[in-house]
Amino acid sequence: MDYEQAVQIVRQKLKGPRLEHTFGVVDAAIELAERYGVNKDQAKLAAIFHDYAKLMPINELREVLLESNEDERLLSYHPELWHGPAAAYLLSKDYHISDVDVLNSIRFHTTGRSNMTLLEKVVFLADYIEPGRNFPGVDETRNLANTDLNAAVLQALSNTIAFLAQKKRAIFPDTVEAYNSLV
Repeated sequence: MDYEQAVQIVRQKLKGPRLEHTFGVVDAAIELAERYGVNKDQAKLAAIFHDYAKLMPINELREVLLESNEDERLLSYHPELWHGPAAAYLLSKDYHISDVDVLNSIRFHTTGRSNMTLLEKVVFLADYIEPGRNFPGVDETRNLANTDLNAAVLQALSNTIAFLAQKKRAIFPDTVEAYNSLV
């Protein structure tokens, strides 16, 4: 599937601020891909589809996760984590996207995981630093992204873990493993 076809599909699923965010992630992913020698076409495709399932009702996301044989631990954590794995499954099933690197970049864009590929790091970080994001720590992470991909991903993970810990929310094991693999 080419990027223009993907844009048409996404425009049917996402509207308003979510669509604007998605295009911001695409722009950030292209920039990061160029800077760190990652395949730009893969980065664009993963970025445009990263939130494909974001607006699905929680009960539908749960059904997709059960049908897809995704990591069932996800169901014990906040539903905010479900849309990446659900999107990867649906895109594979409904649109026959078979590029495992693209699908994994979509699947792990919210949690990260141990030993992420460069493409996974690019999409994870692009989602975190896209220009529309404005929260404590994002500017520091953006600055790191200009010079050191791993340091920027580690900073994003650190910020996320600290935020979740401060809110007394459970932290998905893949996120902790992503952090540990980078330190």
